[in-house]
Amino acid sequence: MHFSIPETEVRSGENGSTYVAYNIHVNGVLHCRVRYSQLLGLHEQIKKEYGSNVVPAFPPKKIFTLTPAEVELRREQLEKYMQAVRQDPLLGASEMFNSFLRKAQQETQQIPTEEVALDICLSNGQKVTVNILTSDQTEDVLDAVATKLDLPDDLVGYFSLFLVREGVDGGLTFVRKLQEFELPYVSITSLRSSEFHILLRKSYWDMAYDGDVMDNRVGLNLLYAQTVSDIERGWILVNKDQHRQLKSLQEKGSKKEFIHLGQTLKYYGYIKFDPCITDFPEKGCQVIVSAGNNELNFHVKLPNEQMKEGSFKVTRMRCWRVTSSQVPIANGTTNPCSSAKCEVKLELAFEYLMSKDRLQWVTITSQQAIMMSICLQSMVDELMVKKSGGSIKKMLRKRHNGSIHRPDSQQAVKSPPLLDSPDPNREQIVKLSTKLSSVSLRGISASNSANDISGNDFHGNYAFEGIGDDDL
Repeated sequence: MHFSIPETEVRSGENGSTYVAYNIHVNGVLHCRVRYSQLLGLHEQIKKEYGSNVVPAFPPKKIFTLTPAEVELRREQLEKYMQAVRQDPLLGASEMFNSFLRKAQQETQQIPTEEVALDICLSNGQKVTVNILTSDQTEDVLDAVATKLDLPDDLVGYFSLFLVREGVDGGLTFVRKLQEFELPYVSITSLRSSEFHILLRKSYWDMAYDGDVMDNRVGLNLLYAQTVSDIERGWILVNKDQHRQLKSLQEKGSKKEFIHLGQTLKYYGYIKFDPCITDFPEKGCQVIVSAGNNELNFHVKLPNEQMKEGSFKVTRMRCWRVTSSQVPIANGTTNPCSSAKCEVKLELAFEYLMSKDRLQWVTITSQQAIMMSICLQSMVDELMVKKSGGSIKKMLRKRHNGSIHRPDSQQAVKSPPLLDSPDPNREQIVKLSTKLSSVSLRGISASNSANDISGNDFHGNYAFEGIGDDDL
């Protein structure tokens, strides 16, 4: 998640006095407004619970009224603090931190706690209406949907709620997976647009888990509806003969057989992203990225109009990061960014083992960069849980109890190189042994860019750690 505090506001208090409010944005959208004193209270609580040596540095209190320059400095310091807390696997997953953000979100949007009806979309276009409280968190809403559908409790962890935007052509853009720090009703209401919906979709990647889901009638129907939808949207590739077989199974009502055939098709279970830009194999290439099967798949349009396809295996990504920057909206002027004439540009960059001893950075410029990062992290988490002999049934729902156990050594999946890079101006690829000393495998690194999401913004890939010469 991209946490930022891009702006402050001077607001009036209850007694007529004024105060500075710090606007916390998530993925470029206002999440909540908070006062310095509220964040200080959160900091003191976290410090008392987890100890001073764990908690990031917090900007000090000032006796006198802050000057505009001091307000700006505090804004930057608070932004770094929030990013550091969120990035920490212990603090960022704590109920203390998440409940603070949920309460602040509800107060900012001025939505009282009351019972409401919330529509949740299924893959087949149907809607399930659940009665919830406006203050219910994501897990509560997911439980309510499962109860309404009669989905067994031990299968709830196989599914998640996603915020999606529906285009005029009916296409779906995945914005993000709803998180534990937000209230789904408040999140969807605050967007004030009928384009946005909350969608129920399976949250795992390994099709081996399909068997667990299909053993239940409700699970089978949900998975069947998703498979049909993905085929209709063109996310799963189907030739004429396969289409004929699928149609026959559909007419017979053979849902399990339909899914089994779907599992053999290319891009089954993938999430497809909107067209975007990549610097691989050359800068400025148009690309359609899909995530699934523990990889990012690229359909690249080269400058010479030639199309190429290839995949980046998550087990060969040593680390990745998401960065943001403010860019002017194209309006024919060269005016610097202002809050009304500027938008957030997001990039996902990952360091990939192209071949033995050769690492190279690949960058994707996309407004869905954070969703791509979430997909990568969930793939890694799933690989680690499976490697350690654990179960994903409650994996998503138990994250608030602590980070997922990741064994110290993991083996990588073999994968051929993707595409040759003909661009001589690309960053020189250095030897693996040199690169490994530059960034900790535990995901901690100092950042030199003011636009980076955080100083500790590298996502270290635990699935990469066991790669050796024999694995390539």
